[in-house]
Amino acid sequence: MRRSFIARHPSVLWFILCLALFTLLVTVLSEAAGVGGLSTSFVKTLGKTLCLCLVAIAMDVVWGYCGILSLGHFAFFGIGGYAIGMWLMHARTGALVAESLSGNVIPPTETEIGTAIANQIFGVVGASEFPAIWAFSHSLALQLLMVVLVPGLLALVFGWLAFRSRVTGVYLSILTQAMTLALSLYLFQNDSGLRGNNGLSGLQNIPGYEDTPQATISLAFFWASAAALAAGYILLAWVVSGKMGSVIRGIRDDEARVRFLGYHVESYKLFVFTLTAVIAGIAGALYYPQAGIINPTEIAPIASIYLAVWVAIGGRGRLYGAVIGAAFVSLVASWFTGGGAPPVDLGFYTIQWTDWWLILLGLSFVAVTLFFPKGIGGLFDLLGGVRVPWRVGDYGPGKGAWRQEEGRE
Repeated sequence: MRRSFIARHPSVLWFILCLALFTLLVTVLSEAAGVGGLSTSFVKTLGKTLCLCLVAIAMDVVWGYCGILSLGHFAFFGIGGYAIGMWLMHARTGALVAESLSGNVIPPTETEIGTAIANQIFGVVGASEFPAIWAFSHSLALQLLMVVLVPGLLALVFGWLAFRSRVTGVYLSILTQAMTLALSLYLFQNDSGLRGNNGLSGLQNIPGYEDTPQATISLAFFWASAAALAAGYILLAWVVSGKMGSVIRGIRDDEARVRFLGYHVESYKLFVFTLTAVIAGIAGALYYPQAGIINPTEIAPIASIYLAVWVAIGGRGRLYGAVIGAAFVSLVASWFTGGGAPPVDLGFYTIQWTDWWLILLGLSFVAVTLFFPKGIGGLFDLLGGVRVPWRVGDYGPGKGAWRQEEGRE
């Protein structure tokens, strides 16, 4: 009798249970619940961390499982943030404009209201009209659709052009990084339609909930982030399991052999690349209302490199490893850069961790790569007694092949 997906992959159930317990604990200790054990700002930090975990597991699937080192996935994350930020700014500014014009003897027309909203939003860059890309910013439903469609279409077009040309390895990584750099440089321009270097701000103010305490809003976004992480984890765990997972791993290990076996490698790579881009966009749409602001620096290539570092430290090729890496590094980074770590006085020099954190992160990445390539997630394999078979042969039916064993991961 065929066992269920959860029965074949108990680690998924354990992850969901741990996430549910963590969510319940944070809820009970939050200011919104009246306990006040966790501040509202820290609940926001935890909510943002869950969003980073979601984009990290997307990165892990595209890199750790499929072998595509994308240095541009954080661009999709930022696009999702811009998409929801456009609606938040439009709706919030519209409410302020409507309130300011409500005292006029002659009620303002829709055109006058639209012009006033555009002046408020784009006056900082010397514009007074809505760009074409803001055509759907008045509608929450349409902007939520853009959160999915824009990253998905960009990934689909880019991936189709790259994969059909059979660009692989470091060349593909350079192409994805170039795409990210081009996008960030374009967004820095004032005529990009997204306020240039100023970005979109005030995103934490949710239209229609101005009288709702920030503690309640922060907790609601934390729940939404946890639900998205759980759904994304289950979906991606299903994608990398079974036959599809075996083909994806085969592409990672020996793309030419998988192609010779008759599989259309480009289709599998394009599917994984596009799906993970959509998930990254959704993560960004949940992250930036909690962060409150988004600007082009968020999409700079260095952000995608950080994403790869998180996955490597956590342990690529393990979804839970990506979650551990993203959560651990992002929370430690907040502690070091937020002034939580006390300076170290060496007598001749005082170490300020806000200056040295990136160096520490780089050294950690090098150390993990050289001495512990399985990352933090590999510790769970040791504790759980999980032994990865020693591969003597190849993926064929001969002695030493581990196709069947690897398919159970």
